[in-house]
Amino acid sequence: MTYSIVARDKTTGEFGVAVQSHYFQVGPVVPWALAGVGAVATQSRVNVSFGPLGLDYMRAGYSAEQALRALLAGDSQPDVRQVALVDGTGNVAAHTGAKCIPAAGHRTGDGFSCQANLMEKDTVWDAMCNAYVSADAPLAERMLAALDAAEGQGGDIRGKQSAAMLIVSGTPTGRSWEDRIVDLRVEDASDPLVELRRLLHIKRAYEADSAADRLEEGGDKDAALHKRREAMVLAPEMVELRFWSGLSMAEAGRLDEGCRLIAEAAAKNQRWIETIRRLVAVERITAELADAIEARLSPASSRL
Repeated sequence: MTYSIVARDKTTGEFGVAVQSHYFQVGPVVPWALAGVGAVATQSRVNVSFGPLGLDYMRAGYSAEQALRALLAGDSQPDVRQVALVDGTGNVAAHTGAKCIPAAGHRTGDGFSCQANLMEKDTVWDAMCNAYVSADAPLAERMLAALDAAEGQGGDIRGKQSAAMLIVSGTPTGRSWEDRIVDLRVEDASDPLVELRRLLHIKRAYEADSAADRLEEGGDKDAALHKRREAMVLAPEMVELRFWSGLSMAEAGRLDEGCRLIAEAAAKNQRWIETIRRLVAVERITAELADAIEARLSPASSRL
């Protein structure tokens, strides 16, 4: 009793699934994806095994259509299942069983499929497709546009409860933890799509911060600081980003600018001051830098 989209980005090769449902913890059930292989959405009277089995079939060389036929042939109740797959070359296959609760249906496009069941209206899957192909954005944001369009048509007739998004890279690295690009879950919320969008927004900020870490490790401190500022603009409410950005600025010799950010973090939670001391204990920063920061954070300082 769900609407979802499964897709492959033609430019990046990324595979993704996004879903919303009036169901607690839809994330562990519906979306499945494997870098370089494909993605699966399994729903309605859900057969969870369709997810891992579908990926296994496609990893073995089956096309999306061949994998779908194999899944349905081995199932005792295919008429109550809804499932969609996209394979490594962008081929798509989808199935909506005759006994899925109406309104139920799917629509496939170039490298993607939108599917839904127990919807208020039978216009949901067409609206999802139109929104997805019309959006000019990264895969995650395009899939969110499809989910928003489904909700705009009335969505799940029972209401809304949970949502999830899973995106993996198109080319496997051999390090599965790096291949999982986006893995967001809203387990139980009054407006799960709003919360999913908020989480994706924060994810983008932390991606920028991680890019700053890599630039810093490579010795490009100016580019790293630019990325850290970008992260703070994306998620100004995230105090931790302000602290680490401030610390990086202080380490780069921009002590006053860095301390202003650290002071903003400390104003929210004084434990950030103790964090500075603990960083000294493990030689993450020097005692001299910590002393300089704390001197500027003192109430007597007029520079903050």
